[in-house]
Amino acid sequence: MEKQQGQLIRSLSLSAATILVVSSVIGSGVYKKVAPMSADLMDPSLVLWAWALAGVISLCGALSNAEIAGMMADSGGEYVYFRRIYGRFMAFLWGWSTFAVIKTAAVASIAYVFSQSFNAMFPLPHLPESIESIKFLVFQPFENAGVKGLTIALILALTFVNSRGLKGAAALSTWITRLVIVGLLLIVISGLVWGGGSFANFRTPSINYVPRDWTDFTMIKAMFAALLAAFWAYEGWNTLGFIGGEIKNPNRNLPLALFSGMMVIIGAYLLVNFTYLYVLPVDQLVDVHNAKNEIAAVAVVRHFAGGVGATLISIIILITTLGCTNSTILMPPRVYYAMAKDKLFFPRAAEIHPTYHTPNPALWMQGLWACLLVLSGSFDQLTDMLIFAAFFFYGATAFGVFIMRRREPDAERPYKVWGYPIVPGLFVLFCIALIVITCMNHPREAALGIVLMLSGVPFYFYWNRKK
Repeated sequence: MEKQQGQLIRSLSLSAATILVVSSVIGSGVYKKVAPMSADLMDPSLVLWAWALAGVISLCGALSNAEIAGMMADSGGEYVYFRRIYGRFMAFLWGWSTFAVIKTAAVASIAYVFSQSFNAMFPLPHLPESIESIKFLVFQPFENAGVKGLTIALILALTFVNSRGLKGAAALSTWITRLVIVGLLLIVISGLVWGGGSFANFRTPSINYVPRDWTDFTMIKAMFAALLAAFWAYEGWNTLGFIGGEIKNPNRNLPLALFSGMMVIIGAYLLVNFTYLYVLPVDQLVDVHNAKNEIAAVAVVRHFAGGVGATLISIIILITTLGCTNSTILMPPRVYYAMAKDKLFFPRAAEIHPTYHTPNPALWMQGLWACLLVLSGSFDQLTDMLIFAAFFFYGATAFGVFIMRRREPDAERPYKVWGYPIVPGLFVLFCIALIVITCMNHPREAALGIVLMLSGVPFYFYWNRKK
């Protein structure tokens, strides 16, 4: 008897899609990244400018992405876009990179922050030192076993929730995102009203600050290092395109959701980081970074609200990372589904559950690979590779705007990128600069990122052998 096949249903409204953009982006970065950015730039006003610049650059990418997304709204995101713009190989390369490192590493690292925050309030058990110290090549899979165990349990639990229907998973993201926005507003209001801060903090750089102008390459490198940190906080804005086939009136609502969600995120990040820098002098935030064992938001709230406040902010971080992990799990399997339908991925990923209308095999493939990345323990390295790989493809999508304007000038475009050709052009140039500087400053991470991106090439030729 032939197995019944379900289908993807257009069930998401504009407001739900906007919520998913916000919940996909706001994760651990808004609480942590101000500390390393302060250490890189040593000047609070430059830190705020870095947040604003990263937001504007990300918005340029989202606006460029939105023109392509509006033309080709379907489940699969950049896979669908690249297949039409560049052909099957580029589409496969992006989809494989998403599976191998970009989104699975994001799931692993965000879930790990959840477990670290939980461990700070309720210490998790450890295995005996003799077991935790066991190495396989360069990996120690049993190190910090309690945190890793909870991380894996969270990934598996949220994968199960997502396998039971898109509406339920989207509803979870909606409620969590509302709580996150309320929590961030509480940080801003309490910090500005009762934080005991000073506007003088913004005029007082670090005692180690050395004034430089923008012609100094050292200053440029410091700003790019800060931007890399901020981009991790903004990472995820493109994932809405993965579920274009499940959004109502996607040609109109997908670009609107991208723009609206990004504006909410940029505004929230500027307000929250303004509050951090208002409450604590930049040198204290540098100390938080150097200590390696504290989250900047917790240090800020503890400064004016004591242990109770620190506990409350830890709970907010738990809720935030729970929501972001859920949204990050929810969307990418639609990419693997689209690839499998084209016979460019493991065949079972093309199956849709007949009752829940979700790509369950693709969800579980993603979940199990993310769990293996958790055991690897290389979270900082994975994050560096993730950003490197992501911006290669972000730039390719923006360049696709130029290709499609020339190749298909009369095609229907529900949304045309504002400021064309300047906005997509500047974004493409920035992506090139980011890739070049990362190769110069972090050659190992760049090389590993390239290896992981290309590791799927043998699979491509195997799956494509009959073409």
